[in-house]
Amino acid sequence: MVAQETELKKTHRFKRVRKPKKLIQPDVSVHTAEKSETIPVKPKSHSRRRPGILSISNPPLSFDEMKILSADFFQIDALDLAPRLLGKLLRRDDVVLRITEVEAYRPNDSACHGRFGITARTAPVFEPGDKEGVGAAVLVRACEPVYGLETIQQRRGQITDKPVLLTGPGKVCQALGISTKWSGHRLYTPGGLEILDGPEPEKMLVGPRVGIEYALPHDVNAPWRFAIADSPWISSPRKTLQLPSS
Repeated sequence: MVAQETELKKTHRFKRVRKPKKLIQPDVSVHTAEKSETIPVKPKSHSRRRPGILSISNPPLSFDEMKILSADFFQIDALDLAPRLLGKLLRRDDVVLRITEVEAYRPNDSACHGRFGITARTAPVFEPGDKEGVGAAVLVRACEPVYGLETIQQRRGQITDKPVLLTGPGKVCQALGISTKWSGHRLYTPGGLEILDGPEPEKMLVGPRVGIEYALPHDVNAPWRFAIADSPWISSPRKTLQLPSS
C-alpha cells in the first residue's frame, strides 16, 4: 500500500485552481424541505428607532391631548399616591418617560430624609404637596422611555435602549436634564417639568424599599416600593418584589 501511494504521488500532480474573487452580500436564509428563501439583511444603522406613544396607549393619544395632573391629584397620603403614579408620564421638552417604579416615604418614617427636619435639601418634602405637609414624598426609582430616546442617550452618555438606561432615580434625573435647581418645582404647572395622565397598569408588584438599611426594622421591611409587574424597566433588586397578597 505504501508503494502504491508513492507511485501515485510521482505520476499525478494536482494543480491548484484559483477561483475568482466574489463580493459576498450578507443574507439570512430560511431553509425548508421544499425550498430555500433568502432574506436580505439591511445594513446596520447607528441611529436607534425612538420608542413611540403607541407602546403605552391604544389608540394613541398626542401629548397635547394628554392632560396634566391637577394639584388635587397629589393631595393624598404618600403611600396612596405612590402606586397611583405608576403608568403616568413625566415630560420635559422633547423627552417623555413612563413611570415604572416608585417608593413612598411618609411622615415619622425613619427612612425619609425629612427625619432630619427642614434643611435646604429637605425643604421640598415639607411643602404642601402631600396631605400633611410635614415631610413626605414619593421617589421615582425607574422609568421607561416613551419619546426622545436620542436626547435621553445624549444626556445619559450611554447609547443603549435597554433598561439600564433609566433604572435608578439619578438616571431619571439625568435623562430629564434636571438638577437640584428644580427642587420645589410644581409638577402640575404647565411648562418645564410636568406629569401627564397615563393608563393604569394591569398588575403591580410590591416590596421593601431599596438602600435604607439605616432605618428602623419596621420601616426597612415596610412594603412601600411599587412597580409595574410586566415591565423590564425596574431597578435592582427585582427579586424582592412580588404580587400583593389578596
